[in-house]
Amino acid sequence: MALRYDAGTAYLHAAPMFHLADGCSSFAVTMCAGRHVFLPRFEPVAFRRLVRDQAVTDSTIVPTMMAALVNDPAATPADYASLRRLYYGAAPMPEATIRRALALLPQVKFQQAWGMTELSPIGCTIEPRYSVVDGPDAGRLASCGKPVSSVELRILDAVGREVPRGTVGEIAVRGPTVMQGYWNRPAETAEALRGGWMHSGDAAYMDEQGFVFIVDRLKDMIVSGGENVYSAEVENAISLLPGVAEVAVVGVPDPRYGEAVHAIIVPRPGARLDAEQVIAACRERIAGYKCPRAVTFRAEPLPLSAAGKVLKAELRAPFWAGRESRLV
Repeated sequence: MALRYDAGTAYLHAAPMFHLADGCSSFAVTMCAGRHVFLPRFEPVAFRRLVRDQAVTDSTIVPTMMAALVNDPAATPADYASLRRLYYGAAPMPEATIRRALALLPQVKFQQAWGMTELSPIGCTIEPRYSVVDGPDAGRLASCGKPVSSVELRILDAVGREVPRGTVGEIAVRGPTVMQGYWNRPAETAEALRGGWMHSGDAAYMDEQGFVFIVDRLKDMIVSGGENVYSAEVENAISLLPGVAEVAVVGVPDPRYGEAVHAIIVPRPGARLDAEQVIAACRERIAGYKCPRAVTFRAEPLPLSAAGKVLKAELRAPFWAGRESRLV
């Protein structure tokens, strides 16, 4: 119902098939008698060629893949003429990336979804009509939408109470598609399913219309001087700066504030960036206490998991070496 597959679907498996973000489409496309196209290893050029040669209509990607596609210097709209829908999730999409994708692929409907393996896997998704920068439906590019029909979803505080709209808390879900438990892990099962709700570990808020906005993984939240800083908001602000190819924001030790906001940036080829420029750009878009206190530039891409997520624990590790840290 949410993804709208049909018999005319030609689905490109570009994301890892062991990950349920792609795995759910393995079943859904088959149920609809659609066609499967396989990409053994994601590379922008190979993705582009398969879309063109196999008349691909749909695919699921993660934000790092989307960034690679829009940064492909040889890509043209004609390469993606058959593509009608791209689904994305697994991590917040930087606004700059989705804006560039909308410009490169004007005919494509972009649909963000949020979920996890424990939910089988989708918890909420947004209608493609909200993936616009202008008009009455604009303003929700960062939202993963509303709960799907099979679940109830709430935003809870640390003691399990639902928070007011607009307040950040933890996403909790219940319904028939929620897992029964982790295999042979009763303690972890009890913790995850406490109170009858699946506690996701994702920090988010819900607006007055019921749209959900992911702000961070709880374990990636930075507490600086007693204030919560959500890395996704800072990353989004930095991504809008021309010359930024990739960015990750982590918390590092600080003797005064406990943790300090630190940005790690991969510049675009030929771009010239400096820390003062990055921090100044952030101050124009977000509160001062959320801005990075330091910036590291690196030539190599950010480290990724097999599912295409940035490994922030690996990026944090050198800063916390030899210290007792809650950031694992």
